[in-house]
Amino acid sequence: MVTQFSRGQKAQLSAVTQGTDLYVGIAINAPGEWDISCFGLDGDDRLSDDRYFVFFNQPTSPEKSVQLLGPQSGDTQAFRVSLDQVPASIGRLSFCAALDGGGSAAAIASGYLRIVVAGTEVLRYSFTGADFTSERAVMIGDLYRKGVWRVAAIGQGFQGGLAELIRSYGGEVADEPAAVPPPRHDQRKAPTPSPAAPGQPAPGQPAPAYGGQPAPAYGAAQPSAPPYGGGPPPGGAAPMPGAMPGAQPPVGAFGGPEPLPSQVQPTPPGAMNSLAPYREVPTAGRWTQQNGKLVKVTLGPDALALRGSMVAYQGNVEFDYKSGGLRGLIEGKLTGQSLKLMTCKGSGEVFLAQDASDLHIVELGSSSLCINAKNLLAMDATVRTEVRRIESAGIPGGGFFHFEVSGPGSVVVMTKGSPMTLPVQGPTFADMNALVAWTTGMRVSVSTQVRISRQIYAGSSGEALALQFMGFAGHFVVVQPYEV
Repeated sequence: MVTQFSRGQKAQLSAVTQGTDLYVGIAINAPGEWDISCFGLDGDDRLSDDRYFVFFNQPTSPEKSVQLLGPQSGDTQAFRVSLDQVPASIGRLSFCAALDGGGSAAAIASGYLRIVVAGTEVLRYSFTGADFTSERAVMIGDLYRKGVWRVAAIGQGFQGGLAELIRSYGGEVADEPAAVPPPRHDQRKAPTPSPAAPGQPAPGQPAPAYGGQPAPAYGAAQPSAPPYGGGPPPGGAAPMPGAMPGAQPPVGAFGGPEPLPSQVQPTPPGAMNSLAPYREVPTAGRWTQQNGKLVKVTLGPDALALRGSMVAYQGNVEFDYKSGGLRGLIEGKLTGQSLKLMTCKGSGEVFLAQDASDLHIVELGSSSLCINAKNLLAMDATVRTEVRRIESAGIPGGGFFHFEVSGPGSVVVMTKGSPMTLPVQGPTFADMNALVAWTTGMRVSVSTQVRISRQIYAGSSGEALALQFMGFAGHFVVVQPYEV
């Protein structure tokens, strides 16, 4: 399943793919000639080593961790990135495009950056000229390290061309001569050169220098690049060993190539354009918040959810309404804290909601939390649960039951309205009917400050029962602006 990114979105790469051998394809459907390149930047986001500026005249980094492949399967330009070979001195790979000639990025009819792993497209970020104005260069997307490899859809315009973009990253561009004779026709880049077409830079061609070092001729023919899963080159030679499969265009139902989804044509106005603000949020982990009232769980390991809370799903998913031991343990307790759960299993994504309640994803880690059953929507199957009782003579029935959940895993908590997390820094009181959750390990008792109802005791406050919490630093209670 392709994860769709939007402008400015960032995520850990592992949330999209576990692969480290990536095919990065970039397409720009616009007038003029666009030079697409990759900047290998250091920890200060500077081009400290010009050998890691990968473009048409320098098609590979020293250890070949980044390789320029040329046009591939509908992509204007493509790269192969071997993340496990990128040296530690390189902290960011920035993919950019610069217009060679007149015009601006506002004329881009459509464009995208996509990542393919083992023949399967896993990520796509689409953009159009509506995102830009008079800029002549675009910073499209980044692969960068922040503890782990991450991916970002940048979509930021840049006023200058390629030379100014290089300077902005700390590179040096030699001053061009006052008059440069126009290159001969056979020295100019073809608009869509074959990745295997031979070509050498013309000797003596004026060119800028990057990082203070002389560079090959700017504007010379693109060097030959191996096909990237694109089939044998002319002459019947076999494909390059080790080339990533999957760069072939998909085949449609009638044998012809299937077009890429709306990326080579402008998106027409209409219903989809109007509803774009509500589109699915790309997967960013096991649990993904779609909006304040809907969450998505990506299956692999099983998940547990309230019966009837599924609003949509994609993939090969099964729902077991006869969940085993956990449901039997919970429903066997006649405590008012019973849950009717279903097991979600298989491979795919399940979208969950309940009565338009506000939903909150809580990652437990190795900690424990006490939760009212009426506020629990879903959880990982690895979460351990136990029904607990707070005993007090002041509580009707002699006790107050709740769930104690403990990791590893996450739980999804429901509230009516936006909750408040209140640190316990002394005696703290909470209405039993507004209480959502609290940390384990605190001393909990019934407050003697309030009574049950003014209808019973004249002159009382009218408040329901309140629980008193006593704990040390780090403890908290969660309440909602609604009494169940």
